Amino acid sequence: MRTSRHSGPDPETITNYIRTAFPDTVVLEMSGTWFFSLDEKHWPNFATIVTTDEHDQASDLSRPGVFRLNIGVDKPTFKQVVEAAPEPDYTALDRLLPHPVYARQLWISILNPSATTFEETVIPLLGLAHERLATVRRRHARARTTAEVRLRER
Repeated sequence: MRTSRHSGPDPETITNYIRTAFPDTVVLEMSGTWFFSLDEKHWPNFATIVTTDEHDQASDLSRPGVFRLNIGVDKPTFKQVVEAAPEPDYTALDRLLPHPVYARQLWISILNPSATTFEETVIPLLGLAHERLATVRRRHARARTTAEVRLRER
């Protein structure tokens, strides 16, 4: 495992983990940002990795080797993170925090997770986020199929 600041996985290692653990994942990389989704046509993401301050400066990603992993979670998980960090320091490394911009959409973030945090905390959260998006996609697919059957029956 390649490591970065705070002796944890770097963005490439995390990307490789996601691709291996969730082979149905579609990965788009643009200008130091990776988007992890389940659909090439629509981009609801279940996770992203950001290495630049281009869209927000809250995390101070201009520091050498610093990146932010963002994960879309369910409401109970988000609530636990918010309660654990009532006044988040968005520049702190290896700390689970509400996302500095997309907290309202139930996104959490972590800067440079350590190897232990990645193994014990982040991997289960990635699994949760992936399954959340997969469930939504299955529900939409069933609804489309049902609508198509009804149209044919008319």
